[in-house]
Amino acid sequence: MLDLTTRYLGMQLRTPLVASASPLSQEIDNIRRLEDAGASAVVLYSLFEEQLRQESLELDFFLSEGTESHPESLSFFPQPAEFILGPDGYLDHIRKAKAAVKVPIIASLNGSSVGGWIQYATQIEEAGADALECNIYWIVTDPETTSAQVEQQYLEILQAVKSAVHIPVAVKISPFFSNLANMAKRLDAAGADGLVLFNRFYQPDIDLATLDLKPNVLLSTPQAMRLPLTWVGILHGRVKASLAATGGVHNPEDVIKLLMVGANVTMLCSTLLRNGIDQLRSIEQGVRHWMEEHEYESVQQMQGSMSQLRCPDPSAFERAQYMRAVKSIQYVTTAVR
Repeated sequence: MLDLTTRYLGMQLRTPLVASASPLSQEIDNIRRLEDAGASAVVLYSLFEEQLRQESLELDFFLSEGTESHPESLSFFPQPAEFILGPDGYLDHIRKAKAAVKVPIIASLNGSSVGGWIQYATQIEEAGADALECNIYWIVTDPETTSAQVEQQYLEILQAVKSAVHIPVAVKISPFFSNLANMAKRLDAAGADGLVLFNRFYQPDIDLATLDLKPNVLLSTPQAMRLPLTWVGILHGRVKASLAATGGVHNPEDVIKLLMVGANVTMLCSTLLRNGIDQLRSIEQGVRHWMEEHEYESVQQMQGSMSQLRCPDPSAFERAQYMRAVKSIQYVTTAVR
């Protein structure tokens, strides 16, 4: 009998298929459907740092109403009217999700500063979340901010949250570090129980009719999977933290490849939004079929078998392979002529 179990953030999961943070987790019925379709854990949609800040500003406003003191006008992303649930509602959502399903519920905090994370991380733990994903979303535009300052901010957020809770903490990061391997190692040393590779920074678009900047959320394509595949393969065996691959995971083949380079779990979002929650069943069936066909008995047997540490050609993850790829393109171009 095939064994699809895997360990992530110290938790034993039925399969490596995890529903990542998305609008699907806004409704308890959808969380039930995700479990029924085969999700081994569900990451709730993110609670934004701006929501915590907005709550603080509203409290300050009502306390100071009628005086000369007024909260500073700030511009937030997202706008307060766009928040789905306030902080208290998010905590209640965790409690309801835990009561509704048996799979682990992983809360998600989205922000870029220590702020109110310590206090709120504690409340998330008390609400019953099995783990916490820190979705660090920081697009640095100040030319005076150094890379060392950026990296230190990540470490301080992690250390602050870890000091406040006892549940496992994963850090969802971007690939935009001058030395991602070093940053991963430092986060690992600072106590990260897991690394989620990678955060997608959404770039705005321009509305030519109104000449306004507008949000432009694009669902991922299977090609996006190559980036986490590369870095999971490089980091496997070099950090103690669990490795979650997210971005571009659309079909059974994507899952299998990511497991082979060393992922503990593969997170799904765009394919479920595009094809429906039942796509989880299809992906699991596809993984099972491939494993049977290739005589694999367990996920553990696959994990890391094609990582850089175990790959017969470690340069496949580095520059030498890039040179081969360029030459192959040149060959195709010549053939077309």
